[in-house]
Amino acid sequence: MGGRVVVYVATIAIGLWWSATAAGGLVDETHAEWPVNLWCWLVFGRIFARTDRTERIEMLAVVALATPMELFFSEVWLIYEYQRDFMPLFVPAGHYFLFDLGRRGANRLRTSWAMPILLPFVPMVAYGAWTGEDTSGVIMLVLVLAFTARGPQPRLYATMAWAALAMELWGTYLGNWVWASEVPWTGLTAWNPPLLVGAFYCFGDLLVNLCVAKFEGAPPDEVPA
Repeated sequence: MGGRVVVYVATIAIGLWWSATAAGGLVDETHAEWPVNLWCWLVFGRIFARTDRTERIEMLAVVALATPMELFFSEVWLIYEYQRDFMPLFVPAGHYFLFDLGRRGANRLRTSWAMPILLPFVPMVAYGAWTGEDTSGVIMLVLVLAFTARGPQPRLYATMAWAALAMELWGTYLGNWVWASEVPWTGLTAWNPPLLVGAFYCFGDLLVNLCVAKFEGAPPDEVPA
């Protein structure tokens, strides 16, 4: 397991726990997020300083895209709410960690397996729709399948569907954020977290891929995954 993978997994797992529980009650609740904010941006800055031009473009694109999307989803659309009402400062950097973690996992996956590993979602989505508890899952499943079938990086989208779900399950379990059971403006319902929350990440990853292709002057499917 690569060094970055260890750092990413530990940062996400421990950072969310630290922020949600104030380090198990060992630190002041009002300042619980700040050590996580500082750590995440130090890691982000260290990677940025040591990497190449392409990854720097990716990192800036993730932050530039994820930040307004997070604010729109949580402050305008209100599909989820953060523990302390406003988006923690570690979130944009954390998005890059998850993106790079998913990419590294995707590189170990055969392209022919991209669609098959999504199949376990089908009966779970069907159950959510049948019970009425997560009717939004049908739409998000279609989006993830479309990204995987038609997008330039199918392995990444398939991997992110599972990576995003794992992170969301941990974050919602700890109480870092909570998803609305009724999706505003839509009449749809959602689990906490939605099963196919990875659809949002797939869309973001596609936008990052297009940004890198634009600045590097290469077709999207030639940008390293």
